[in-house]
Amino acid sequence: MTKKYVTTAIPYVNGLPHIGHAMDYCLADVYARYQRLIGNEVRFQTGTDEHGNKIFQKAKDLGIPVEEYVAGNAEKFREFIETLGVSSTDFIRTTDPEHERRVQEIWKRLSDHIYAASYEGWYCTGCERFVTEKECVENHGVCPDHNKEYEKLAEENYYFRIADFKDRIYRAIEADEILILPEFRKREILKLLADSPDVSISRPKSQLSWGVPVPGDDSQVMYVWLDALANYITVLGYPDQDISEWWPASVEVVGKDILRFHAIIWPAMLMALGLPLPKVLLSHGMVLSNGQKMSKSIGNVVDPMEVLEKHGLDAFRYFFLRHIDTFADSDFTWEKFEDAYNNELANDLGNLVQRFAALSKKNGIVAPNAARELSAGYCELMDNFEFSKAFDFVWEKVQGLNRKIDEEKPWSLVKTGETEKLNLVMKELIVELLNVSEMLKPFIPDTAEKIDEIFTDPIAPPETPLFVKQ
Repeated sequence: MTKKYVTTAIPYVNGLPHIGHAMDYCLADVYARYQRLIGNEVRFQTGTDEHGNKIFQKAKDLGIPVEEYVAGNAEKFREFIETLGVSSTDFIRTTDPEHERRVQEIWKRLSDHIYAASYEGWYCTGCERFVTEKECVENHGVCPDHNKEYEKLAEENYYFRIADFKDRIYRAIEADEILILPEFRKREILKLLADSPDVSISRPKSQLSWGVPVPGDDSQVMYVWLDALANYITVLGYPDQDISEWWPASVEVVGKDILRFHAIIWPAMLMALGLPLPKVLLSHGMVLSNGQKMSKSIGNVVDPMEVLEKHGLDAFRYFFLRHIDTFADSDFTWEKFEDAYNNELANDLGNLVQRFAALSKKNGIVAPNAARELSAGYCELMDNFEFSKAFDFVWEKVQGLNRKIDEEKPWSLVKTGETEKLNLVMKELIVELLNVSEMLKPFIPDTAEKIDEIFTDPIAPPETPLFVKQ
């Protein structure tokens, strides 16, 4: 047994959970559940990012204390994580006093690479970051992620000297010391790294009052990115405790929009602290809606809660883990979702289980007490973080079993009274189905549990279908 540490990017709590957060959580959960399935011990971090101007302004607009606002939104994310069936073990809030204290200690340990400087340049309030003149020109003065014009700011800030680590980061990425997936994202980061400037890690308190105070300078507050990125190690107890039992992280799951922070700033911080880099940075794509990026202004945002309430948890997990590619941007439409639900979940799997269960129960056939097996091809895909492909692999097994039962025609053996052959055929089929169920556990765990129960519990009823066509 080995120890695995799985992390997700902590969402900014100035809004409700959305489909991008769900992808972070579900992908990380698949890996965590798979690791437990093969006998490893897992710690699995989730949490909320609660400092910054956007949050402070939102609370002010609502007329409630900012502490009350972030506490309420943090609870909504906790509930969302639970609703998604995510097996998280650690939940961190960046307003936790222990996190704030540890981040201040981290700042002190980074001090050899921190300097004060005046800055005049472009700033995106949506991203809460400064952008270079080149980036501003390329984007025609408008942030592409927030469709908002950059602001011109002049401030006295503290900077973290990325230049001290650029060569080391480049070598680490190139040599896959920190493996960035997919491969084309790795190439993008290596290009970005060449022009990556030193990064502002504070704001004047006059501009940003809601944040962690900079040690030794009451006029400055830590910039949200340094505060947020540190959560992956503060939740383990760093720097108060030795975290080598769990660190480095086995995988950090992030959206492609924040990969640059995790692939450049975060490795620089870890190098400055003398800590190893995460083993894998898994960058997933966006969920599109009818081929377009989701936008409130367009009105095409898919509410994950609507999907969950309409079709249930495992139907949600099925579509977004199989039909949304692990790495590439993929499309959601209600038509695609309902087609997958009816023709795959209800027909391929639900109908298969019902047929097996009915034949088994009526003829007194008991599932053999055989060890479950995970196919080598499945394990290879899971080990390589190819989750949507691994799910496809399992579904090919489901469809293969449907073909097999049609070829074997065990119901005809009932009619001809060939009891011994019926038992042999059905037991072989049930063993294969239970192996499929084992491989489904990281993806649709509730359904996998029900399948196990149907075939291992003599009194479990076969009548209730797993999925009802709609």
